[in-house]
Amino acid sequence: MTPTKILVVDDEPDLELLIRQRFRRQVRDGRFDFVFAHNGVEALAQLGDHPDVDLVLSDINMPEMDGLTLLGRIQQGAANLKAVMVSAYGDLRNIRAAMNRGAFDFVTKPIDFEDLELTINKTIEELSKIRDGLEARQELVALRGELEVARQIQQSILPRDFGPKGAAQAYSVSAEMIPAKEVGGDFYDFFMIDDHRLGVVLGDVAGKGVPAAIYMSLSRTLIRSTALRGIQPGECLKIANQTLCTEGDSGLFVTVCYAIVDTRTGAVDYSTGGHFAPYFVHGDGRVDAPPLTGGLALGVDGDVDYATKQTQMAPDDLMVLYSDGVTEAMDAQDALFTEQRFEATLATAAGRGEADAIVATISALQEFAAGHPQADDITMVAVKRLS
Repeated sequence: MTPTKILVVDDEPDLELLIRQRFRRQVRDGRFDFVFAHNGVEALAQLGDHPDVDLVLSDINMPEMDGLTLLGRIQQGAANLKAVMVSAYGDLRNIRAAMNRGAFDFVTKPIDFEDLELTINKTIEELSKIRDGLEARQELVALRGELEVARQIQQSILPRDFGPKGAAQAYSVSAEMIPAKEVGGDFYDFFMIDDHRLGVVLGDVAGKGVPAAIYMSLSRTLIRSTALRGIQPGECLKIANQTLCTEGDSGLFVTVCYAIVDTRTGAVDYSTGGHFAPYFVHGDGRVDAPPLTGGLALGVDGDVDYATKQTQMAPDDLMVLYSDGVTEAMDAQDALFTEQRFEATLATAAGRGEADAIVATISALQEFAAGHPQADDITMVAVKRLS
């Protein structure tokens, strides 16, 4: 245990001897360590020589530099240093001035050493609380810095090569993910499986923060590596699910929608694991969604089959995958944005580009929330058939 270092500042020559006698047991036990000065000038020099001083016990009336002036100098740069002032009994004016200038407490002369020890111990407790708070704040600052790095890493692994895809450049992709915290559990992905098949994935991990972000990265990598084998979406989710369940019981799971777009014909094979089917926005303004395939979220039960269904994209159609952070966004009254509002917003993007659908949705969400804090990650992927 590091002793509490106390600087005693007083021009009475006998006080140092009294302090050493009265507190010899505490010094011997390693609880207190005293240094002494006879006025404010000497005290500042001692503070320079002993930057680890925790507590200053100072008389108010001293030559060269009095205690009030010393107190003002101490308060300029010592947030975790406390001062206890000593003054004659009844000197209320100076005592009040000392408290107004930041003194933590005071004792009166003649000094009652039992009362002084109680005051010192109370001051030490307060210092301990302050230092614990400063340490917690430093840890929080460090953690926020680490989370910012994690956020940047997480964003960097998401594809940003938006624009035309496929051999004929007949499809175009855009996406956006807005985490509710520094790091999120949502993810999206898109990739060419071969020269004409475009894979599109959106997932939502049940959870937030660092654990969800780690599980998100694992899920995305696993699904992509499996999908690049060129198998059907349902078979891909089945294999990914078995692997996630085998890797251990993390207490997390992920809902997924995976679609493969044939960029030659517009055929879309898709499978859902506890997630929504994509919306399709047609050039004439109609918005609809094909039926779910009925699969369970990945990471829950390794013995689950995932079906694959098919639909079709016509020229000028948009396919939009999304997370529940869109439809379940809330306003100040905790009302949900809902599928109906989302469909109405998507309808305004009919005939427009894939990025327009995302921008329109995010703008509508911001207007709906009206500053209410975001409670969940918001993620969208939009694919446009150009011809």
